[in-house]
Amino acid sequence: MKNIGIHTLSFYVPSIYLSIAEIAEARNITPEKLTNGLGLQKMAIADVGEDTSTMAANALLSLIEKNNINPNEIGRIYLGTESALDAAKPTATYAVGMVEDHLIPKFGSRCFKNCDVVDLTFACIGGVDALLNCADWVRAGSNRKAIVLTSDIAKYDLLSAGEYTQGAGAMALLITENPNLLTLHEEIGVATKSEPDFFKPLREVSKKTVLEAVIQELNLEVESDDLLKKLSLLGNTLWNLPSDTIQVHRETPVFDGEYSNKCYQDRVREALEHYYEQTNEIALDFDKAICHLPYAYQGRRMLAEIWFEWILKTKNQTWITEIFGEIPPDFEAKKVFLKSLSKHPLYLEFVKHKIAQSEVASSEIGNMYTSSIFMALLSMFTVAKDANENLTNCSIAFLGYGSGSKSKVFKGTVNENYLEGLKSVGNIFEALNNRKQISFGTYVSHHKGEIKTPMADSYGFRLRNIVGEESPTQLGYRYYQFEG
Repeated sequence: MKNIGIHTLSFYVPSIYLSIAEIAEARNITPEKLTNGLGLQKMAIADVGEDTSTMAANALLSLIEKNNINPNEIGRIYLGTESALDAAKPTATYAVGMVEDHLIPKFGSRCFKNCDVVDLTFACIGGVDALLNCADWVRAGSNRKAIVLTSDIAKYDLLSAGEYTQGAGAMALLITENPNLLTLHEEIGVATKSEPDFFKPLREVSKKTVLEAVIQELNLEVESDDLLKKLSLLGNTLWNLPSDTIQVHRETPVFDGEYSNKCYQDRVREALEHYYEQTNEIALDFDKAICHLPYAYQGRRMLAEIWFEWILKTKNQTWITEIFGEIPPDFEAKKVFLKSLSKHPLYLEFVKHKIAQSEVASSEIGNMYTSSIFMALLSMFTVAKDANENLTNCSIAFLGYGSGSKSKVFKGTVNENYLEGLKSVGNIFEALNNRKQISFGTYVSHHKGEIKTPMADSYGFRLRNIVGEESPTQLGYRYYQFEG
């Protein structure tokens, strides 16, 4: 059996952030509700000129340069994202194209010519899908190498329930045989169910409705039908479209936070059962648990009941009663009992030893969507390393989730050379400490698209321009440049 897994990795986090305490104050939320309740401290924000592809490209370039990787040896680059820039052209092609052009002086033209590149989308679990797909591909050949990219901007409407969980960033993982960092086991627990908990639909609005709103706001004395006829004669692409409606794709999602939490919990529960059926292993008994983290404490809040359910299945009744007391038979009383589990000393020990290390980076970044589970992994490695904790042969339960909805549970084992795999990565917390803080007012203006120039001096790829109506055959195409 081949030893396949993550050889090393890299990350990219935007250079600006907003303090959670500041947004809490502005939104009249008790700061402790967000800091102590959800584990939030700072929110990473993509700067002007940054998008999904630039962040992915920055993470990819960092991985290649810091590890002296020959791009010609990479046969597959799969990007997990739910912040795609196009409905047809993969965001990964933009990212790989940027890096390929940047590497011409060293590797010549088209160094990724024979590399398979694609996007995978299933909300926040798209990166896990990319990882497991690439691992299978490396396992099926000889001396194959693949790179997994994850990149997202988690943006929510102002004043929405998800606003304070926003974040952004990207990661790149090198997948090889005999990896330094982590071996991935082949068995995967999977649970899928179509759910409306979180999605980004195409919206439609009639042209007449748009014009009626403009007429009302500007107090114009004109009928919407007459104005529409006049606009259609100007040759503008928007008003000349054959349809009476305009399709709108927004960055912000339609979501139900409480319902999504339940879907997350239900799918993870089912995936853990499926994993157990294949392996006879209880994944929550592994040394560490790495969860998808929409916010830092989501994993610990979601797992308490599931953790207790596994105790009920695997421990004798006498031991359970001694530790937890009698379980109330009444439904309402039982709900109160289950809610109290998150504060039980035994569960707090579980959190401390298996989850807490992975939460620290998320507190400083916010939701990274597809990247969050891999940032949790890096957080665990970094915190353990700083504490001189030896993780060799540590077993890790990966608990991935994507709205819509799907969970995957799989196992990783930390390899003997894992510190070698971390050498090129750098300290994530040092990087986070070097970011620039912006004010709440600046954040709101930026969220509305009112700020047109970058707010931080940074090094890397940036959006140069998006082609306008002057070139109909390239309308909407994105061009990038490298700065620094």
